[in-house]
Amino acid sequence: MTEKTHQRLRGTTPEIDQAARKLRHQPTSAEFRLWQALRSKKLNGLRFRRQHPVGRFILDFYCPSCKLAIELDGAIHQRQAEYDAARTQQLEQFGYRVIRFRNEQVMEDLPGVLAEIAQIASE
Repeated sequence: MTEKTHQRLRGTTPEIDQAARKLRHQPTSAEFRLWQALRSKKLNGLRFRRQHPVGRFILDFYCPSCKLAIELDGAIHQRQAEYDAARTQQLEQFGYRVIRFRNEQVMEDLPGVLAEIAQIASE
């Protein structure tokens, strides 16, 4: 069950937690590259989590101190784009800020991606 409690999404299940653990051990190339740049407070001292369960969702990366979710998108078809938009809208209703990058952006312009994350996190 998912419920709104103090502007937070609650209600992860053991299945979602297990799926998140599995995803942490099987990152895409882009996820691995971005994680190497974010881990251990390397970006402005911010702490990030990867494959973090929030309600019924698993966020690719999450910064708890600024409620910032970072999602990486691979090849997207129409149905996936619609799901992502609905998911983003629901997270934003609970006060999460969501930013999306294409895998290609991370692989080809990591400094630009990190600069955008840093700017949004500081707002």
